[in-house]
Amino acid sequence: MKKYGKLIIVLSILLVLTIAFFWFRNRGQASAQSSFQTVEAQVGSLMATIGATGTVRSNQSATLNWQTSGTIGDIQVALGENVLKGSTLASLLPDTLPQNVILAQADLVNAQRALETANNSTTTQSQAQLALANAQRSYDDAKWTRQNLESGRNNVDAAANAEAQYIIANKSLENAQSAYDRVESLADDNPIKAQAYSALYAAQQAVKSRLNAWNWYKNQANSQDISEADAKLALAEAQLQDAQREWDRLKDGPDPDDIASAQARVTASQATLKSASILAPFSGTVTDVKPMLGDQVSPGVPAFRIDDLSRLLVDVQVSEVDINGVKMGQPVTLTFDAILDVIYNGKVVSVAQVGNTTQGAVTFTVTVELTDSDDRVKPGMTSAVTIVVNQLDNVLLVPNRAVRLVNNQRVVYILVNGVANEVDITLGATSGIESVVLSGDLKKGDLIILNPSLNMMPGDGNGGGMGGMFGG
Repeated sequence: MKKYGKLIIVLSILLVLTIAFFWFRNRGQASAQSSFQTVEAQVGSLMATIGATGTVRSNQSATLNWQTSGTIGDIQVALGENVLKGSTLASLLPDTLPQNVILAQADLVNAQRALETANNSTTTQSQAQLALANAQRSYDDAKWTRQNLESGRNNVDAAANAEAQYIIANKSLENAQSAYDRVESLADDNPIKAQAYSALYAAQQAVKSRLNAWNWYKNQANSQDISEADAKLALAEAQLQDAQREWDRLKDGPDPDDIASAQARVTASQATLKSASILAPFSGTVTDVKPMLGDQVSPGVPAFRIDDLSRLLVDVQVSEVDINGVKMGQPVTLTFDAILDVIYNGKVVSVAQVGNTTQGAVTFTVTVELTDSDDRVKPGMTSAVTIVVNQLDNVLLVPNRAVRLVNNQRVVYILVNGVANEVDITLGATSGIESVVLSGDLKKGDLIILNPSLNMMPGDGNGGGMGGMFGG
């Protein structure tokens, strides 16, 4: 009996120890399992984004300064008022302007007349045509004189003919004089006397011409005569060429260069006159007003600021690593510290093609336009900009915080029957919170461990351990 009692005692102790062993082991597993944070692998949509900050600016902005000195005599706009391009915002008193601005009015009148003449008058064209005809005649006379200066005077027949013509002209003059003497007593308005006087005058001119021709043949040309004739011929030829160029320039109508020159004088005078006023260079809103009536101003003194608020833009700097993912038209969301709990929408309207280097970092300027802005959004505000560079639907997603790097391989740990199993995965696009699983053994519904313990990941000196998504 004692022997059986001892056996029972031993068996009882063994049973207690076995029960205790399994109880502590299950308790440890339950404790370990309860310490894991898990989430089911889901299929959904992912937006790949790029974040940046920038400052709101208007579509166009200009600070307008005075261009001359004087006293402000008129202000036609107020702060916040919308103005049209070319409208007058303020002007100076005329009697306080510099002399050149006052005289610009007279210069403008003269310049406008000159422009009208250049466009419409044919006087210059007619004068050029007449000058060409006169230059041609002078050239022909000089050429004939030079050609006959030596050869003509040595022509005996021509000299004899010139003498004969002179004798005949003298005889005609005698006859004309006799005819006039017979009617000289008649009244001056008598047509017979007038006809006789006309014949007498023509005969006198003919005698002079024939005498000059005969004398020319009687006198031999010397070297001085020849040199003088050469010089006159060269001058006549140059004048003919000048006249021909001027006619060619004007024969088809007003010269465009003359019109452009006249227009330039008109524009210059108008610009001088405009310096006495401030004009809106484009349509927009007056966002700053400096002048007051009676202020004394000088060139360069600020007057107004105008902003075109029809479009509000934000310029942000995007890293060279991300810039190739940014495209025109991509959707954008914007938030402002000054406007709480409101998300505005926009789109990418410009992507710089050249980067800027600052302290070794290369960035590119991307311009975003707000598409649903309101009066609360103002130029100068700082905005947090999120550019949606990709939209993926119906993809398997994994939280970035659960991804680890083991032996240069990205992995996640899933909980299967209370045991953590390592699963290799390949990642694609990321939103910063989640990433797309391109391949691997992970499937929808798997329990992903968000906080795997260190003893799950053997360290090998090559990226093992709790390295985070990229082993860091």
